[in-house]
Amino acid sequence: MKNTVLLKIAKTHLLARKKQTAVAALGVTFGIGAFIILVSFMTGLNGLLDGLILNRTPHIRIYNEVKPSEKQPIQRSSDYKSAYHIIHSVKPKKTKNSIYNNIPLLEVLKRDKRVKGVTPLVAARVFYVSGSTQLNGNVSGIDIVEQTRLFNFGDYVTRGEPAGLANSENGIVIGAGVAKKLSLDMGDYIQLVSTTGQIVSLKIVGFFQSGLSDIDNVQSYVNIKTAQRIQGQPKDYITDIYVKLFDMEQALPMTLEIQRNYDVNAIDIKSANAQFETGTSVRNMITYAVSVALLIVAGFGIYNILNMLIFQKMNDIAILKATGFSGKDVRNIFLYQAMMIGLAGGALGLIVGYLVSLLISVSPFETEALPTIHTFPVNFEIRFYFIGTIFALLTTFFAGLMPARKASKIDPVEILRGQ
Repeated sequence: MKNTVLLKIAKTHLLARKKQTAVAALGVTFGIGAFIILVSFMTGLNGLLDGLILNRTPHIRIYNEVKPSEKQPIQRSSDYKSAYHIIHSVKPKKTKNSIYNNIPLLEVLKRDKRVKGVTPLVAARVFYVSGSTQLNGNVSGIDIVEQTRLFNFGDYVTRGEPAGLANSENGIVIGAGVAKKLSLDMGDYIQLVSTTGQIVSLKIVGFFQSGLSDIDNVQSYVNIKTAQRIQGQPKDYITDIYVKLFDMEQALPMTLEIQRNYDVNAIDIKSANAQFETGTSVRNMITYAVSVALLIVAGFGIYNILNMLIFQKMNDIAILKATGFSGKDVRNIFLYQAMMIGLAGGALGLIVGYLVSLLISVSPFETEALPTIHTFPVNFEIRFYFIGTIFALLTTFFAGLMPARKASKIDPVEILRGQ
């Protein structure tokens, strides 16, 4: 009953000063609205940028690294075991680029319950030759069906169909940058010259565009058999194995397990793309810092308005105390006022933030660098709205706490005596 009376008094005070109440509520509205818009857009943008790399990156990449022998012949000799060795100009040992025993390894990985999918890849360095023009480039031989299922390859084929590779051993999905530089179009033929001297003429069945010019200017895709033919290698020649897991957090321990059990080189997705995770964390930190700063500014506005309200309501406070209301009751009245402002402004801010975010999400965003993106990326996660509500209530509570405590300590005798 008592709290109901206190709420009615708080409501009466707020309605008596409608303009001040509206200004305070709008401060919270703009703070929460800006928070929702900023965090939704920035996290959506982070997801887009990270997706350009992480969605196409295997959770585990298995490969064979060419490197010098860790131990040289003199170090293996018992005659020179106690000697101090100085070895100059160590050259990498002659090894194949392919993964040894890759077919049994592929079968073992496919049976692993942690693995969502496995796909082999043949990487080749080539020269693109069209007329008198020649460009350096990379060609990857892929299993087009698995590459599309596991790594969304089809999303980046802007012209043609990915199935064109599966149906033809003489087809190539060429990077958009390469095609532009060599003035090539769908159905044209291009010659590829490998580092081993193999020359292959392939028909363009699609254009690939990742949105990263460094990739699009050199990268193209063929099926695995074609890549092996370009390298002049047999059917068991595989340079990389891409592994996609059900849980990405299992990538690091499984990578260490693969290296230990199969004596191959492997790298997990977090190690390979640490810079992207760092960039995402920094951008998110800046987003939340700016948003909290906006809410703190709104809190100072509420503090100033409640402070002014106390001076204007000195007589009311004195009368309340003289009629039996305690200092705690007076404090609660002003805290209720702050929370009412926070609830009203916060609710309106959530609505404004959602509507503006929705407007941004349907706004056209066309760029040649991102052919699969047609509108601005916006993240509508419900947790942002929950966080915004908590921020609004906490900000207004602490903004109203000091004025409320000040009001609770006012001596009614001094006020009435002054009258």
